[in-house]
Amino acid sequence: MSWYRVSPRYSWHRRITTVLWALPVALVGALIVAQSGGLVGALIWLLAVVISCGLGWIVAELAYRSWGFAERSHDLLVTHGVFVKRLVVVPYGRMQFVDVTAGLLEQWMGMATVRLHTAAAATDARIPGLPATEAALLRDRLAQRGEARIGGL
Repeated sequence: MSWYRVSPRYSWHRRITTVLWALPVALVGALIVAQSGGLVGALIWLLAVVISCGLGWIVAELAYRSWGFAERSHDLLVTHGVFVKRLVVVPYGRMQFVDVTAGLLEQWMGMATVRLHTAAAATDARIPGLPATEAALLRDRLAQRGEARIGGL
């Protein structure tokens, strides 16, 4: 069994998302704090946002390194988590459908997310940050294995 990793671009996706969220938070927060606390309060707020972004960049790299998946003969293993490691085992026979999604930023970066849906929500899994062509191939393989398992029941 070999483990596969997500694309290194996934860490950049997380970093860009962090900055895109931080910009409006920084501006709106600084304006609100400047109204009530003055310039010093606004600068402290902006410094706090910059520090949070720096931590977000570090966590983005750790998140990228934590994602992995392995295709076994009867099931798919998906692992992820920075602070709490999670391992999800999805039996092929339990998959209801496999979905590939890509938001605007993912499309621009040539990535997609594979989502596996089962009857039990606890065993639903997703694999973000795959190259778009690899995500489509994985979807097709998983769907084929799922159909074979259901047909064998």
